[in-house]
Order: sequence, then C-alpha cells, then structure tokens
Amino acid sequence: MCFQILTANHLTRGVVIYWTGQDWSENPARALLFDSDAQAQAALGAADYIAVGAYLAPAQSPQGQPRPLHFREVFRSLGPSNYPHGKQHEARHV
Repeated sequence: MCFQILTANHLTRGVVIYWTGQDWSENPARALLFDSDAQAQAALGAADYIAVGAYLAPAQSPQGQPRPLHFREVFRSLGPSNYPHGKQHEARHV
C-alpha cells in the first residue's frame, strides 16, 4: 500500500514539521499516514498559516510508524546539514 505524509517548514522557526492529524510535530514518527489520495489532498489544501511550503511525501509504515520513503525526506528529518546545530548537534552520532 502506498502511504503519504504531509510535511512543511515551520513559518517562524524554519524546522521541518509533520501533520499529525491534530497539529504539527517535528517528529516524523508522529506523522499521520494517509492511505487515501483524496484525504491527503484535502489535508494539504487545509494546511494552516504556520506551515510553509507544505507538500505530500511518499511514506511507508514498518511496525505502524511512519517513515519517509525518499532520501530527501529522510535527510530533511535529520535537520540542517550546513553545520552541526539543532537536531544534528543534539545527536552524538552525527
């Protein structure tokens, strides 16, 4: 089955965010998995003012947790790549 997640950047903080069905989260594991293109498109159309550049991204659901399929989305979920700060600074393995 092909799933999608709704992702964007936070308007004032610039971090990557994911739609949970109720609010936005920085944690991709909390993203709502859409299995219906119609529902995904409706959510995209209703993205609120805090989300900049919202779009749908293909995802999978191993063990029931959303995970992006495309390398770009995995990379975005790790945080900025230009120098260690934010999520990368907090992670000791990066």
